[in-house]
Amino acid sequence: MSADLLLTFNAGSSSIKIGVFEIDRYSTHRLASGMIDFRKAPLQFHVTEGPAIFNVDLRTKASEDLSEILSETFGWLAKHFNIQRVTAVGHRVVHGGDTFAGPVRIDESTIKAIDALTTLAPLHQPQCLRLIRAIQKLRPDVAQVASFDTAFHRTNIESARRFAIPRKLHDDGIKRYGFHGLSYKYIAGELTRRNPEAARGKVIVAHLGSGASLCGLKAGVSLDSSMGFSTLDGIPMATRCGVLDPGVILHLLGPLGRSIAEVADILYKKSGLLGVSGISADSRELLMSNRPEAREAIDLFTFRIAGEMARIAATLGGLDAIVFTAGIGEHQPFIRAAVSERLSWLGLELDPVCNDANTETISTTSSRIAAYVIQTNEEQVIADEAFSVLHEAASAI
Repeated sequence: MSADLLLTFNAGSSSIKIGVFEIDRYSTHRLASGMIDFRKAPLQFHVTEGPAIFNVDLRTKASEDLSEILSETFGWLAKHFNIQRVTAVGHRVVHGGDTFAGPVRIDESTIKAIDALTTLAPLHQPQCLRLIRAIQKLRPDVAQVASFDTAFHRTNIESARRFAIPRKLHDDGIKRYGFHGLSYKYIAGELTRRNPEAARGKVIVAHLGSGASLCGLKAGVSLDSSMGFSTLDGIPMATRCGVLDPGVILHLLGPLGRSIAEVADILYKKSGLLGVSGISADSRELLMSNRPEAREAIDLFTFRIAGEMARIAATLGGLDAIVFTAGIGEHQPFIRAAVSERLSWLGLELDPVCNDANTETISTTSSRIAAYVIQTNEEQVIADEAFSVLHEAASAI
């Protein structure tokens, strides 16, 4: 008899990452991973199963109802796995607000609570809710669990969570939440496994991808994050602005007469590396370009990262190590070197050979601050949390 399976769904604004995990008695083990890309027509399902890579064109067209897309996706997966053995599904939910401090089993009350937070994450929350509903429709027998990106940062110090605004607004939920929590939870665990001494110290993790943020850890606990109320905050990203003087928004809405929708489009989709360069949102393309605008975008990106690291180091009361992760953090030595050079005054020194080779430790032996490159794995955290919630529920019966 084949083992039970668990699926994970990591919904972005333009894609869905899918993981296929085998469940044994005590843990989960990934068998395959895939991604549905909504930016291309026809829709494409990219799958990695061990050394094999598949690119599948889906016949179904993108729509608000994701059940047809998932039905076709499940049909393809059924050719390789016993889909009838899927007993659970775990979801990454971007925003848990102050409602959710950890993973929870999904029921109608959970769905309503997640939906109530949609205004705080308008790009990501609706997609996740559509996925949950689609799976309820296709496989009502399967248990679903939600893992929240904000939950890991519930330990942030109060000063880091508060804006200098009227207390009533803070009490109504306008505060700093932090995001990319599943990635940070994974890195905290991996650092503990690989280097327990470093994990016990003051560490800044740089999750640098299309969405990018920083997290300050002390003994593996999140005390501060660069992202705040929304996923716009903090350091510049592929198309998002990062920290911005609120007066700019007032100016856009007032004297310049832009609508809220136009301002949202500028800040979420036309800013960041794309906005500064006018060339591309992809840092790889900018690094290959000889145009001065490309260089300016990269310089601003690394300048803001280093500056935010220095701020978070003040929260931590020092800095012992930096971990680079996610697409840019794991694979782009130039970005890591440029950030580290701006922090050389703190005693950070990279080994250029190790950095160019993307080795795990990229700092020199004489560097006062250690620097590491660790691959993140949000899907593994989603799977582990789903397994944990359902295992505890079963044990309680």
